[in-house]
Amino acid sequence: MFGGKIGLWELVLILAIALVIFGPQKLPEMGRSLGKGIKEFRKATKELTEEIDIDEEPSKEKKVKEEKTEEDKKE
Repeated sequence: MFGGKIGLWELVLILAIALVIFGPQKLPEMGRSLGKGIKEFRKATKELTEEIDIDEEPSKEKKVKEEKTEEDKKE
Protein backbone atom coordinates (compact mmCIF):
# COMPACT_ATOMS: atom_id res chain seq x y z
CA MET A 1 0.00 0.00 0.00
CA PHE A 2 2.69 2.51 0.97
CA GLY A 3 5.67 1.02 -0.83
CA GLY A 4 7.73 0.52 2.35
CA LYS A 5 10.25 3.32 1.80
CA ILE A 6 10.25 6.61 3.65
CA GLY A 7 11.65 9.54 1.75
CA LEU A 8 13.41 12.60 3.13
CA TRP A 9 10.29 14.78 3.23
CA GLU A 10 8.24 12.11 4.96
CA LEU A 11 10.93 11.72 7.60
CA VAL A 12 11.10 15.49 8.13
CA LEU A 13 7.31 15.60 8.50
CA ILE A 14 7.31 12.77 11.06
CA LEU A 15 10.08 14.45 13.08
CA ALA A 16 8.27 17.82 12.97
CA ILE A 17 5.05 16.23 14.22
CA ALA A 18 6.95 14.41 16.99
CA LEU A 19 8.61 17.69 17.99
CA VAL A 20 5.27 19.45 18.19
CA ILE A 21 3.61 16.65 20.16
CA PHE A 22 6.38 15.82 22.63
CA GLY A 23 8.36 19.04 22.76
CA PRO A 24 12.10 19.67 22.49
CA GLN A 25 12.92 18.37 25.98
CA LYS A 26 11.16 15.00 25.80
CA LEU A 27 12.40 14.10 22.31
CA PRO A 28 16.06 13.39 23.27
CA GLU A 29 14.92 11.36 26.28
CA MET A 30 12.62 9.31 24.09
CA GLY A 31 15.41 8.75 21.57
CA ARG A 32 17.75 7.59 24.31
CA SER A 33 15.23 5.18 25.75
CA LEU A 34 14.40 3.84 22.29
CA GLY A 35 18.12 3.27 21.64
CA LYS A 36 18.53 1.44 24.94
CA GLY A 37 15.52 -0.72 24.15
CA ILE A 38 16.91 -1.67 20.75
CA LYS A 39 20.31 -2.45 22.33
CA GLU A 40 18.71 -4.72 24.94
CA PHE A 41 16.64 -6.46 22.27
CA ARG A 42 19.73 -7.17 20.16
CA LYS A 43 21.61 -8.45 23.21
CA ALA A 44 18.77 -10.78 24.18
CA THR A 45 18.44 -12.03 20.61
CA LYS A 46 22.17 -12.71 20.40
CA GLU A 47 22.16 -14.59 23.72
CA LEU A 48 19.18 -16.66 22.63
CA THR A 49 20.76 -17.64 19.30
CA GLU A 50 24.01 -18.55 21.07
CA GLU A 51 22.06 -20.68 23.54
CA ILE A 52 20.26 -22.45 20.71
CA ASP A 53 23.57 -23.06 18.93
CA ILE A 54 25.07 -24.51 22.12
CA ASP A 55 22.06 -26.80 22.57
CA GLU A 56 22.37 -28.11 19.02
CA GLU A 57 26.10 -28.94 19.22
CA PRO A 58 25.86 -31.82 21.73
CA SER A 59 23.26 -33.57 19.58
CA LYS A 60 25.61 -33.35 16.58
CA GLU A 61 28.49 -34.72 18.65
CA LYS A 62 26.24 -37.49 19.92
CA LYS A 63 25.35 -38.49 16.33
CA VAL A 64 29.02 -38.57 15.38
CA LYS A 65 29.80 -40.81 18.37
CA GLU A 66 26.91 -43.11 17.48
CA GLU A 67 28.18 -43.39 13.90
CA LYS A 68 31.66 -44.23 15.18
CA THR A 69 30.34 -46.95 17.46
CA GLU A 70 28.33 -48.41 14.56
CA GLU A 71 31.47 -48.46 12.41
CA ASP A 72 33.39 -50.15 15.24
CA LYS A 73 30.70 -52.82 15.51
CA LYS A 74 30.93 -53.54 11.77
CA GLU A 75 34.69 -54.09 11.99
